[in-house]
Amino acid sequence: MTPGQLGEVLGLPPVPTGTWAEEARYVSPAALRRREAPEEMAARLRALPGIADVRVRGDGFLEIVVAVPGELVSEIGPAAAPVAGASPWTDFPRTWDNPGFVVRYAHVRAVAVQRWAAVLGVGGRFRPELLAGRWDRAVLRSLAEVHGRRVSREPGWAAYVERLALAYHDAFELAPALPKGDERPSALHAARVRQARAVRDVLSEGLGALGETAPDRL
Repeated sequence: MTPGQLGEVLGLPPVPTGTWAEEARYVSPAALRRREAPEEMAARLRALPGIADVRVRGDGFLEIVVAVPGELVSEIGPAAAPVAGASPWTDFPRTWDNPGFVVRYAHVRAVAVQRWAAVLGVGGRFRPELLAGRWDRAVLRSLAEVHGRRVSREPGWAAYVERLALAYHDAFELAPALPKGDERPSALHAARVRQARAVRDVLSEGLGALGETAPDRL
Protein backbone atom coordinates (compact mmCIF):
# COMPACT_ATOMS: atom_id res chain seq x y z
CA MET A 1 0.00 0.00 0.00
CA THR A 2 1.49 3.32 -1.12
CA PRO A 3 0.77 6.94 -0.12
CA GLY A 4 -0.82 7.54 -3.51
CA GLN A 5 -3.15 4.58 -3.10
CA LEU A 6 -4.04 5.66 0.42
CA GLY A 7 -4.70 9.16 -0.84
CA GLU A 8 -7.22 7.82 -3.34
CA VAL A 9 -9.08 6.02 -0.55
CA LEU A 10 -8.85 8.84 1.97
CA GLY A 11 -9.37 11.77 -0.37
CA LEU A 12 -6.07 13.43 0.56
CA PRO A 13 -2.49 12.24 1.01
CA PRO A 14 -1.74 10.79 4.44
CA VAL A 15 1.10 12.34 6.43
CA PRO A 16 4.03 10.11 7.42
CA THR A 17 4.83 10.30 11.10
CA GLY A 18 7.48 8.93 13.43
CA THR A 19 10.90 7.69 12.38
CA TRP A 20 9.68 4.48 10.69
CA ALA A 21 12.44 2.62 12.52
CA GLU A 22 9.90 0.17 13.94
CA GLU A 23 6.79 0.68 11.81
CA ALA A 24 5.85 2.73 8.76
CA ARG A 25 3.06 4.89 10.07
CA TYR A 26 0.87 7.59 8.51
CA VAL A 27 -1.64 9.94 10.10
CA SER A 28 -4.82 11.00 8.34
CA PRO A 29 -7.72 13.26 9.39
CA ALA A 30 -9.80 11.95 6.46
CA ALA A 31 -12.56 10.54 8.65
CA LEU A 32 -13.12 13.97 10.19
CA ARG A 33 -13.20 15.70 6.82
CA ARG A 34 -15.65 13.21 5.36
CA ARG A 35 -17.80 13.20 8.48
CA GLU A 36 -17.48 9.44 8.53
CA ALA A 37 -17.13 7.67 11.84
CA PRO A 38 -13.40 7.07 12.36
CA GLU A 39 -14.09 3.48 13.42
CA GLU A 40 -15.96 2.82 10.16
CA MET A 41 -13.17 4.19 8.01
CA ALA A 42 -10.60 2.29 10.07
CA ALA A 43 -12.50 -0.93 9.45
CA ARG A 44 -12.55 -0.28 5.69
CA LEU A 45 -8.83 0.42 5.66
CA ARG A 46 -7.97 -2.73 7.63
CA ALA A 47 -9.61 -4.79 4.89
CA LEU A 48 -7.25 -3.42 2.23
CA PRO A 49 -4.18 -5.36 1.14
CA GLY A 50 -0.90 -4.01 2.46
CA ILE A 51 -2.36 -2.53 5.65
CA ALA A 52 -0.74 -3.89 8.83
CA ASP A 53 -2.83 -1.95 11.34
CA VAL A 54 -5.15 1.04 11.72
CA ARG A 55 -5.55 2.80 15.04
CA VAL A 56 -8.09 5.48 15.92
CA ARG A 57 -6.61 8.23 18.06
CA GLY A 58 -8.48 10.14 20.72
CA ASP A 59 -8.69 13.18 18.44
CA GLY A 60 -10.38 11.15 15.71
CA PHE A 61 -7.31 10.99 13.48
CA LEU A 62 -6.31 7.63 12.03
CA GLU A 63 -2.88 6.08 12.40
CA ILE A 64 -2.28 3.76 9.45
CA VAL A 65 0.58 1.27 9.46
CA VAL A 66 1.60 -0.20 6.11
CA ALA A 67 3.10 -3.66 5.89
CA VAL A 68 5.71 -3.00 3.17
CA PRO A 69 6.84 0.64 3.19
CA GLY A 70 9.18 0.03 0.25
CA GLU A 71 6.18 -0.23 -2.07
CA LEU A 72 5.99 3.57 -2.18
CA VAL A 73 9.14 3.61 -4.34
CA SER A 74 7.21 2.04 -7.21
CA GLU A 75 4.93 5.05 -7.64
CA ILE A 76 7.67 7.68 -7.71
CA GLY A 77 8.98 8.64 -11.13
CA PRO A 78 10.21 11.71 -12.99
CA ALA A 79 7.93 14.67 -12.40
CA ALA A 80 7.63 17.81 -14.45
CA ALA A 81 9.23 20.48 -12.31
CA PRO A 82 9.82 23.71 -14.23
CA VAL A 83 12.94 25.54 -13.15
CA ALA A 84 11.58 28.69 -11.58
CA GLY A 85 12.34 31.06 -8.77
CA ALA A 86 15.64 31.79 -7.09
CA SER A 87 17.71 29.14 -5.40
CA PRO A 88 18.15 29.63 -1.63
CA TRP A 89 21.67 28.22 -1.81
CA THR A 90 25.03 29.27 -3.17
CA ASP A 91 27.24 27.12 -5.38
CA PHE A 92 30.27 27.42 -3.13
CA PRO A 93 31.68 26.25 -0.85
CA ARG A 94 31.24 22.69 -2.02
CA THR A 95 31.43 21.29 1.47
CA TRP A 96 29.05 19.60 3.88
CA ASP A 97 28.44 22.98 5.51
CA ASN A 98 26.57 24.14 2.40
CA PRO A 99 23.04 22.64 2.22
CA GLY A 100 22.95 23.30 -1.51
CA PHE A 101 26.02 21.15 -2.03
CA VAL A 102 24.54 18.41 0.17
CA VAL A 103 21.40 18.27 -1.99
CA ARG A 104 23.19 18.52 -5.34
CA TYR A 105 25.74 15.89 -4.36
CA ALA A 106 22.97 13.53 -3.26
CA HIS A 107 21.43 13.87 -6.71
CA VAL A 108 24.79 13.23 -8.35
CA ARG A 109 25.24 10.09 -6.24
CA ALA A 110 21.76 8.81 -7.07
CA VAL A 111 22.43 9.35 -10.79
CA ALA A 112 25.79 7.57 -10.51
CA VAL A 113 24.10 4.58 -8.88
CA GLN A 114 21.87 4.16 -11.94
CA ARG A 115 24.86 4.40 -14.26
CA TRP A 116 27.03 1.92 -12.37
CA ALA A 117 24.16 -0.49 -11.74
CA ALA A 118 23.87 -0.98 -15.48
CA VAL A 119 27.61 -1.59 -15.79
CA LEU A 120 27.71 -4.06 -12.89
CA GLY A 121 24.63 -5.97 -13.95
CA VAL A 122 22.40 -5.05 -11.03
CA GLY A 123 18.81 -5.68 -11.99
CA GLY A 124 15.86 -7.98 -11.79
CA ARG A 125 12.41 -7.81 -10.24
CA PHE A 126 11.91 -5.07 -7.69
CA ARG A 127 11.25 -6.57 -4.26
CA PRO A 128 10.11 -3.71 -2.01
CA GLU A 129 10.03 -5.88 1.12
CA LEU A 130 13.84 -5.97 1.07
CA LEU A 131 14.04 -2.25 1.87
CA ALA A 132 13.72 -3.06 5.55
CA GLY A 133 17.03 -1.94 7.03
CA ARG A 134 17.51 1.13 9.20
CA TRP A 135 19.04 3.32 6.52
CA ASP A 136 16.64 2.22 3.81
CA ARG A 137 13.64 2.95 6.03
CA ALA A 138 14.99 6.43 6.83
CA VAL A 139 15.08 7.20 3.10
CA LEU A 140 11.58 5.79 2.64
CA ARG A 141 10.33 7.96 5.49
CA SER A 142 11.52 11.06 3.66
CA LEU A 143 10.24 9.93 0.27
CA ALA A 144 6.80 9.36 1.79
CA GLU A 145 6.38 13.12 2.22
CA VAL A 146 6.54 14.02 -1.46
CA HIS A 147 2.80 13.63 -2.19
CA GLY A 148 1.87 16.02 0.58
CA ARG A 149 4.51 18.50 -0.54
CA ARG A 150 3.12 18.52 -4.07
CA VAL A 151 -0.38 19.52 -2.97
CA SER A 152 0.65 21.92 -0.20
CA ARG A 153 0.33 25.68 -0.58
CA GLU A 154 3.65 25.99 1.25
CA PRO A 155 5.58 22.86 0.24
CA GLY A 156 8.86 23.91 1.90
CA TRP A 157 10.96 22.22 -0.77
CA ALA A 158 14.31 23.47 0.51
CA ALA A 159 14.06 21.99 3.99
CA TYR A 160 12.48 18.84 2.60
CA VAL A 161 15.14 18.01 0.01
CA GLU A 162 17.86 18.80 2.54
CA ARG A 163 16.47 16.11 4.87
CA LEU A 164 16.01 13.65 2.04
CA ALA A 165 19.56 14.28 0.84
CA LEU A 166 21.04 13.68 4.29
CA ALA A 167 19.09 10.44 4.67
CA TYR A 168 20.25 9.31 1.24
CA HIS A 169 23.91 10.09 1.94
CA ASP A 170 23.71 7.85 5.01
CA ALA A 171 22.11 5.07 2.98
CA PHE A 172 24.59 5.48 0.14
CA GLU A 173 27.50 4.94 2.50
CA LEU A 174 26.03 2.50 5.04
CA ALA A 175 23.54 0.51 2.95
CA PRO A 176 25.16 0.46 -0.51
CA ALA A 177 23.13 -0.16 -3.62
CA LEU A 178 26.11 -1.49 -5.57
CA PRO A 179 28.11 -4.68 -4.95
CA LYS A 180 31.68 -4.23 -3.76
CA GLY A 181 34.73 -6.19 -4.86
CA ASP A 182 33.81 -9.77 -5.76
CA GLU A 183 30.33 -9.45 -4.29
CA ARG A 184 27.61 -10.67 -6.62
CA PRO A 185 24.63 -8.42 -7.46
CA SER A 186 21.64 -9.36 -5.34
CA ALA A 187 17.94 -8.61 -5.13
CA LEU A 188 18.71 -6.23 -2.26
CA HIS A 189 21.09 -4.28 -4.47
CA ALA A 190 18.37 -4.06 -7.13
CA ALA A 191 15.84 -2.78 -4.58
CA ARG A 192 18.26 -0.12 -3.41
CA VAL A 193 19.02 0.93 -6.98
CA ARG A 194 15.29 1.40 -7.53
CA GLN A 195 15.09 3.43 -4.32
CA ALA A 196 18.02 5.56 -5.49
CA ARG A 197 16.11 6.28 -8.70
CA ALA A 198 13.18 7.54 -6.65
CA VAL A 199 15.56 9.76 -4.65
CA ARG A 200 17.00 11.10 -7.90
CA ASP A 201 13.54 11.94 -9.24
CA VAL A 202 12.35 13.66 -6.07
CA LEU A 203 15.55 15.66 -5.65
CA SER A 204 15.36 16.72 -9.29
CA GLU A 205 11.78 17.85 -8.79
CA GLY A 206 12.65 19.76 -5.63
CA LEU A 207 15.68 21.43 -7.17
CA GLY A 208 13.60 22.46 -10.17
CA ALA A 209 10.97 23.99 -7.91
CA LEU A 210 13.77 25.96 -6.25
CA GLY A 211 15.13 27.36 -9.50
CA GLU A 212 17.93 24.86 -10.16
CA THR A 213 18.67 22.25 -12.77
CA ALA A 214 19.70 19.07 -10.96
CA PRO A 215 23.34 18.25 -11.80
CA ASP A 216 24.52 14.81 -12.94
CA ARG A 217 28.11 15.62 -12.01
CA LEU A 218 29.92 18.15 -9.84
